[in-house]
Amino acid sequence: MGRSITTAVAIAFVAALVIMLPEVSARRLIVGGSMGWTTNVNYTLWAANQTFTFGDWLFFVYDRNQNDVIEVNKTNYETCNAEHPVHNYTTGAGRDVVELNVTHNRYFISSKGSCYSGMKLHVHLAPLPPPPRAAPAKSQSSSLNVLRSQLMVPAVVTIAAIWDSLLLRV
Repeated sequence: MGRSITTAVAIAFVAALVIMLPEVSARRLIVGGSMGWTTNVNYTLWAANQTFTFGDWLFFVYDRNQNDVIEVNKTNYETCNAEHPVHNYTTGAGRDVVELNVTHNRYFISSKGSCYSGMKLHVHLAPLPPPPRAAPAKSQSSSLNVLRSQLMVPAVVTIAAIWDSLLLRV
Protein backbone atom coordinates (compact mmCIF):
# COMPACT_ATOMS: atom_id res chain seq x y z
CA MET A 1 0.00 0.00 0.00
CA GLY A 2 2.83 2.41 0.87
CA ARG A 3 4.47 1.89 -2.49
CA SER A 4 1.24 2.61 -4.39
CA ILE A 5 0.74 5.82 -2.44
CA THR A 6 4.27 6.92 -3.28
CA THR A 7 3.67 6.12 -6.94
CA ALA A 8 0.35 7.99 -6.93
CA VAL A 9 1.97 11.03 -5.32
CA ALA A 10 4.80 11.01 -7.88
CA ILE A 11 2.34 10.73 -10.77
CA ALA A 12 0.25 13.56 -9.33
CA PHE A 13 3.31 15.78 -9.00
CA VAL A 14 4.41 15.11 -12.58
CA ALA A 15 0.85 15.72 -13.81
CA ALA A 16 0.73 19.05 -11.99
CA LEU A 17 3.99 20.10 -13.63
CA VAL A 18 2.79 19.08 -17.10
CA ILE A 19 -0.43 21.03 -16.66
CA MET A 20 1.55 24.13 -15.82
CA LEU A 21 3.67 23.95 -19.00
CA PRO A 22 2.65 26.30 -21.83
CA GLU A 23 0.53 24.85 -24.61
CA VAL A 24 2.24 24.04 -27.91
CA SER A 25 0.93 26.41 -30.54
CA ALA A 26 1.78 24.68 -33.85
CA ARG A 27 -1.30 24.12 -36.00
CA ARG A 28 -2.23 22.08 -39.06
CA LEU A 29 -3.93 24.34 -41.59
CA ILE A 30 -5.86 22.82 -44.48
CA VAL A 31 -4.97 25.05 -47.42
CA GLY A 32 -8.18 26.58 -48.78
CA GLY A 33 -10.23 25.40 -45.80
CA SER A 34 -13.08 23.08 -46.73
CA MET A 35 -12.44 23.63 -50.46
CA GLY A 36 -8.85 22.37 -50.30
CA TRP A 37 -6.21 22.98 -52.98
CA THR A 38 -8.31 23.37 -56.12
CA THR A 39 -9.45 25.89 -58.71
CA ASN A 40 -11.99 28.65 -58.03
CA VAL A 41 -10.61 29.45 -54.57
CA ASN A 42 -9.16 32.84 -53.73
CA TYR A 43 -6.01 31.78 -51.88
CA THR A 44 -4.92 35.38 -51.40
CA LEU A 45 -8.10 36.03 -49.41
CA TRP A 46 -7.80 32.71 -47.58
CA ALA A 47 -4.19 33.46 -46.57
CA ALA A 48 -5.13 37.00 -45.48
CA ASN A 49 -7.51 35.47 -42.92
CA GLN A 50 -4.80 33.23 -41.45
CA THR A 51 -1.86 33.87 -39.18
CA PHE A 52 1.00 31.62 -40.17
CA THR A 53 3.62 31.05 -37.49
CA PHE A 54 6.85 29.13 -37.25
CA GLY A 55 6.11 25.43 -36.70
CA ASP A 56 2.66 25.41 -38.33
CA TRP A 57 1.89 22.80 -41.00
CA LEU A 58 0.19 23.41 -44.35
CA PHE A 59 -1.95 20.47 -45.43
CA PHE A 60 -2.65 20.44 -49.18
CA VAL A 61 -5.65 18.28 -50.13
CA TYR A 62 -6.28 17.98 -53.88
CA ASP A 63 -7.09 15.77 -56.85
CA ARG A 64 -3.71 14.30 -57.75
CA ASN A 65 -4.74 13.81 -61.39
CA GLN A 66 -5.39 17.53 -61.87
CA ASN A 67 -3.03 19.42 -59.54
CA ASP A 68 0.24 19.33 -57.64
CA VAL A 69 2.11 21.37 -55.01
CA ILE A 70 5.24 23.18 -56.16
CA GLU A 71 7.18 25.70 -54.07
CA VAL A 72 8.76 28.44 -56.17
CA ASN A 73 10.52 31.76 -55.64
CA LYS A 74 8.64 35.08 -55.73
CA THR A 75 9.36 35.80 -59.41
CA ASN A 76 8.16 32.36 -60.52
CA TYR A 77 5.12 32.72 -58.26
CA GLU A 78 4.15 35.97 -59.97
CA THR A 79 4.62 34.48 -63.48
CA CYS A 80 3.29 30.95 -62.68
CA ASN A 81 6.60 29.44 -63.77
CA ALA A 82 7.33 26.00 -62.30
CA GLU A 83 10.43 25.22 -64.36
CA HIS A 84 12.91 25.71 -61.51
CA PRO A 85 11.04 24.82 -58.31
CA VAL A 86 12.44 25.37 -54.85
CA HIS A 87 10.75 22.10 -53.88
CA ASN A 88 8.16 19.73 -55.30
CA TYR A 89 5.94 18.51 -52.45
CA THR A 90 3.76 16.32 -54.65
CA THR A 91 3.75 12.77 -53.30
CA GLY A 92 1.14 11.44 -55.70
CA ALA A 93 -1.48 10.84 -53.02
CA GLY A 94 -3.07 14.31 -53.13
CA ARG A 95 -2.38 14.79 -49.43
CA ASP A 96 0.84 16.75 -49.04
CA VAL A 97 2.16 18.39 -45.87
CA VAL A 98 4.58 21.31 -45.66
CA GLU A 99 6.10 22.40 -42.36
CA LEU A 100 6.58 26.15 -41.97
CA ASN A 101 10.01 25.82 -40.41
CA VAL A 102 11.77 28.81 -41.96
CA THR A 103 10.94 32.44 -41.29
CA HIS A 104 10.91 33.77 -44.85
CA ASN A 105 7.98 34.12 -47.26
CA ARG A 106 6.92 30.94 -49.02
CA TYR A 107 5.30 30.67 -52.47
CA PHE A 108 3.30 27.68 -53.72
CA ILE A 109 1.68 27.05 -57.10
CA SER A 110 0.07 24.25 -59.05
CA SER A 111 2.16 23.64 -62.15
CA LYS A 112 -0.63 22.01 -64.17
CA GLY A 113 -2.06 25.25 -65.58
CA SER A 114 -4.30 26.14 -62.64
CA CYS A 115 -1.88 28.77 -61.38
CA TYR A 116 -3.01 31.14 -64.13
CA SER A 117 -6.54 31.03 -62.72
CA GLY A 118 -5.33 31.86 -59.20
CA MET A 119 -4.26 28.52 -57.77
CA LYS A 120 -1.26 29.90 -55.97
CA LEU A 121 -0.50 30.66 -52.35
CA HIS A 122 1.80 33.18 -50.71
CA VAL A 123 2.53 32.46 -47.05
CA HIS A 124 3.96 35.20 -44.87
CA LEU A 125 5.14 33.93 -41.49
CA ALA A 126 4.50 36.08 -38.47
CA PRO A 127 7.85 37.03 -36.95
CA LEU A 128 9.05 34.99 -34.02
CA PRO A 129 8.59 36.77 -30.72
CA PRO A 130 11.78 38.20 -29.27
CA PRO A 131 13.48 36.10 -26.60
CA PRO A 132 12.42 37.04 -23.09
CA ARG A 133 14.53 39.63 -21.34
CA ALA A 134 16.59 38.53 -18.42
CA ALA A 135 14.84 39.33 -15.19
CA PRO A 136 16.64 41.58 -12.76
CA ALA A 137 18.50 39.76 -10.02
CA LYS A 138 16.24 38.98 -7.09
CA SER A 139 17.01 37.95 -3.60
CA GLN A 140 16.93 34.25 -2.80
CA SER A 141 13.83 34.63 -0.61
CA SER A 142 11.96 36.18 -3.54
CA SER A 143 12.96 33.25 -5.75
CA LEU A 144 11.70 30.85 -3.11
CA ASN A 145 8.36 32.66 -3.00
CA VAL A 146 8.01 32.32 -6.77
CA LEU A 147 8.89 28.62 -6.61
CA ARG A 148 6.42 28.09 -3.79
CA SER A 149 3.57 29.86 -5.58
CA GLN A 150 4.16 28.28 -8.99
CA LEU A 151 5.09 24.72 -8.07
CA MET A 152 4.54 23.90 -4.46
CA VAL A 153 0.95 25.06 -4.02
CA PRO A 154 -0.43 23.09 -7.02
CA ALA A 155 1.66 20.06 -6.03
CA VAL A 156 0.43 20.14 -2.42
CA VAL A 157 -3.19 20.52 -3.53
CA THR A 158 -2.82 17.60 -5.95
CA ILE A 159 -1.14 15.41 -3.31
CA ALA A 160 -3.82 16.28 -0.79
CA ALA A 161 -6.59 15.37 -3.24
CA ILE A 162 -4.99 12.00 -3.98
CA TRP A 163 -4.36 11.35 -0.29
CA ASP A 164 -7.99 12.15 0.47
CA SER A 165 -9.25 9.82 -2.26
CA LEU A 166 -7.01 7.02 -0.95
CA LEU A 167 -8.34 7.49 2.58
CA LEU A 168 -11.93 7.27 1.32
CA ARG A 169 -11.18 3.81 -0.13
CA VAL A 170 -10.09 2.41 3.22
